[in-house]
Amino acid sequence: MTRGALTSETVTLHVPFRIVKRGGRKEMQLPEGVAHPRRTDSTLVKALARAFRWKRMLESGEFATIGELAEREGIAVSYLTRVLRLTLLAPDIVEAILDGTQEPDRTLSQLLEPLPTDWQSQRCGRNGTGSYRT
Repeated sequence: MTRGALTSETVTLHVPFRIVKRGGRKEMQLPEGVAHPRRTDSTLVKALARAFRWKRMLESGEFATIGELAEREGIAVSYLTRVLRLTLLAPDIVEAILDGTQEPDRTLSQLLEPLPTDWQSQRCGRNGTGSYRT
């Protein structure tokens, strides 16, 4: 086939993928076993940064209570406490999020739900019933 030559053959290309919502945006998810480049999830990274910043502000004595900090930040106390729980994540999970290599189904909404304090249970993830495996 030469450049510019027309052909009557039809070529069909099938690319298996599905669209999933992650952090409020749509993302293309390839089938398992297919290598694809990972991008950091800016929503997760931003939440982690806030959590560790707020923890540092509380520990330093800059704010005496979570309520004071929430008022200063202009957010609800309940949201602040859920985000603060991210500081309890296993270090390797935090590192994976920052590197963009976290499990594809790990979302901010999932991480803001109550999570186990022991790191091994955090690594196991959810068992499909909404509860963490032990």
